[in-house]
Amino acid sequence: MLKAVILIGGPQKGTRFRPLSFEVPKPLFPVAGVPMLQHHIEACAKVPNMKEILLIGFYQPNEELTRFICSAQQEFKISIRYLQEYAALGTGGGIYHFRDQILSGGPEAFFIMNADVCSEFPLPEMLNFQKEHGEPSSFVILGTTANRKQSMNYGCIVENQQTNEVLHYVEKPSTFVSDIINCGIYLFTPEIFQHIGAVFQKNQQDMLLYPYEGDEQTNGNGWHRAEAIRLEQDIFTALAGQGKLYVYKTPAFWSQIKSAGSAIYASRLYLNQYHKVHPERLVTTEDGGPRISGNVYIHPTANIDPTAVLGPNVSIGTGVTIGAGVRVRESIILHGATLQDHSCVLNCIVGWDSTIGKWARVEGTPSDPNPNDPYAKIDSETLFRDGKLTPSITILGCNVTIPSEVIILNAIVLPHKDLNRSFKNQIIL
Repeated sequence: MLKAVILIGGPQKGTRFRPLSFEVPKPLFPVAGVPMLQHHIEACAKVPNMKEILLIGFYQPNEELTRFICSAQQEFKISIRYLQEYAALGTGGGIYHFRDQILSGGPEAFFIMNADVCSEFPLPEMLNFQKEHGEPSSFVILGTTANRKQSMNYGCIVENQQTNEVLHYVEKPSTFVSDIINCGIYLFTPEIFQHIGAVFQKNQQDMLLYPYEGDEQTNGNGWHRAEAIRLEQDIFTALAGQGKLYVYKTPAFWSQIKSAGSAIYASRLYLNQYHKVHPERLVTTEDGGPRISGNVYIHPTANIDPTAVLGPNVSIGTGVTIGAGVRVRESIILHGATLQDHSCVLNCIVGWDSTIGKWARVEGTPSDPNPNDPYAKIDSETLFRDGKLTPSITILGCNVTIPSEVIILNAIVLPHKDLNRSFKNQIIL
């Protein structure tokens, strides 16, 4: 039997996702019409013999998370549980802390997935690859090809081209090492815990020998540090070249979802995939309905004027109202938002219950990868460059009101704001 573990992180990690992460934990933010995590769960539920999905993170258990888990269990007919860490333990520390839960029932292997990636999730292919490569207890990293410049922002993998064994692993190197990057999706056998356990023991010994070093990391409490283990730097770097670790390279789509701008790009990738896996989620132009161009998801409860033009890459949430002559492109409109007549929304995330007035224009600058480079990934842009706000998609927090006939360009608007004029290249607090 198999299990899957999804690492969902915790509240302090969603800083680049503000102001959207104020309202909803980042893993539950809707991408292409469904919560980010649901794409992972759908992929896991399709794998034969998958018995349980565990979510590990340090969010306080909250109503939204509980409701999501209940509805996902019913929909996918699989056990899903949330295990809460007592502190941020890193990618390896969390699974080591809950190793008894992961191993209960005796799974022969389990997947580990980071919640903030968007992917086609080639899980069955990884299982077949593991059977064909190395000994039965070998571990598999999902890799993909990046361009030379961008590869240094990721974990880089040097492989033996005949056997696909990982010979060398470096996390975010300062010079070019390899264009094969780590996708944050792994297939492990229970033996991985021996390797994580060895790092844990070493950390404990180091703390006995050097109890005062690195106190700032430990909040004066040394115990946290021994259990804080990173899979990438602490485990993969050591396992590389030992015949234990293999890389399965996927030609399919993959992207990180670090910033709100990357959520729009991920939405495009998933909407495109719906042609194959969920054609029922895509809408088309129908008599008496709005004009649809490209891939568009509309929740059945949305109320849309037939003269509106939507797409490509648009996702519209529950209870959204869209007036006459509205144009929406490359945007995510969250539940309860209202776009009044003749407003125009481009490259934008419109927050929950926000209102855009008549003839207003809300526009951002996309941060898409270079379309002419097949291996380009999305850049994790810094918010500021040279003291100026980097042009990016426009984000309206929840309950923002934009008046009629104004222009909002490349701006981030925090929740509960009533604007009274146009803004450009600003964070509106």
